[in-house]
Amino acid sequence: MLMTTTNSLEGRKIKKYLGIVSGETIIGANIMRDFMASITDIVGGRSTAYEKSLIEAKEIALKEMQDRAAEMGANAIIGIDLDYETVGQQGSMLMVSASGTAIIVDHI
Repeated sequence: MLMTTTNSLEGRKIKKYLGIVSGETIIGANIMRDFMASITDIVGGRSTAYEKSLIEAKEIALKEMQDRAAEMGANAIIGIDLDYETVGQQGSMLMVSASGTAIIVDHI
């Protein structure tokens, strides 16, 4: 399935707009990841544990959105937007949501 943040697909004609689709995920932080992140905060550098969680959450949200679009009969999603939020007590969880417009385009 084609997915893009743009509102069109160059060289492709949109045959039908099927509607808005979304996918969401919430991933909790764990004690070890928090501990390692606190060390990174002290000594500096990147927190690869949190980066991996962020990537995983984004991929899950995009996959859920893609599955919902496929259920509608779409072969592409345009106008994709990703939102990231921390939720839970003291921001202990990461929520990622993806949304876009499910469409049918010709010549896929």
